[in-house]
Amino acid sequence: MAIGDRHQRTARSIISVRKGDTVKVVAGRDRGKSGRVLSIDARKNRVVVEHVSIIKRHTRPNPSKNIKGGIVEKEASINASNVMLVCANCGKHTRIGHTILPDGTKVRSCKKCNETLDK
Repeated sequence: MAIGDRHQRTARSIISVRKGDTVKVVAGRDRGKSGRVLSIDARKNRVVVEHVSIIKRHTRPNPSKNIKGGIVEKEASINASNVMLVCANCGKHTRIGHTILPDGTKVRSCKKCNETLDK
């Protein structure tokens, strides 16, 4: 075994949702819920969605950082393949396409209504 073989290399897929987008969970324990994307981890192909995949975290009190101890509920990350973007125009969860505008910029677009998703 060579020095660099210990860590498995995975092909990184491009995540088509961005921070602040409204998404709907289409698979998993929280199927059907929708929320805003809080953060994205492109290396692990995971997203954190508001009010989805709530876990309980036992924390110790830390007076220097003003943290109270106890059981804290927070959002855990879910796989990016389990969420679909919600189009603001048609209101449905949709796949994402790309269109090139006349000025040469590439923007995301809704596959159902062909409306641009980027402002």
